[in-house]
Amino acid sequence: QVQLVESGGGLVQPGGSLRLSCAASGITFSINTMGWYRQAPGKERELVAIIANTGITNYADSVKGRFTISRGSAKNTVDLQMNSLKPEDTAVYYCYRAQTENAYWGQGTQVTVSS
Repeated sequence: QVQLVESGGGLVQPGGSLRLSCAASGITFSINTMGWYRQAPGKERELVAIIANTGITNYADSVKGRFTISRGSAKNTVDLQMNSLKPEDTAVYYCYRAQTENAYWGQGTQVTVSS
C-alpha cells in the first residue's frame, strides 16, 4: 500500500501563487508516475499535471505556462508550483501516484482563488 499526504493548499487572490507538495510513503517502486488532479464543485475530476520517473511531464491545456510540476528534493515527493492563479483554478487538488498496475490518491487539499 501507498499513502499520499498533500500540503500547501489555501486561499489566494487572483494572480497569486501557491505551491502544493505531496509525499508518498509505504511500498514504493522506482518506476512510477506522480501528479495532480483537481475537482471543482459539480464537475468531474480532471488531470492537472503528471510527471513520470523519467521526468516526462504532461499538463492540462488550461494550466500550461502557469503551473510547473517537479519531483521534490526528497525521494517520492512531487511539487506543483501554481502561478497566475485564476478563480477557475478553485478546486480540491488530489495527489496521484501510479505504480505497477495500481493507482493511489491523497485525501485532497483545497485551493481557493478569490478576491
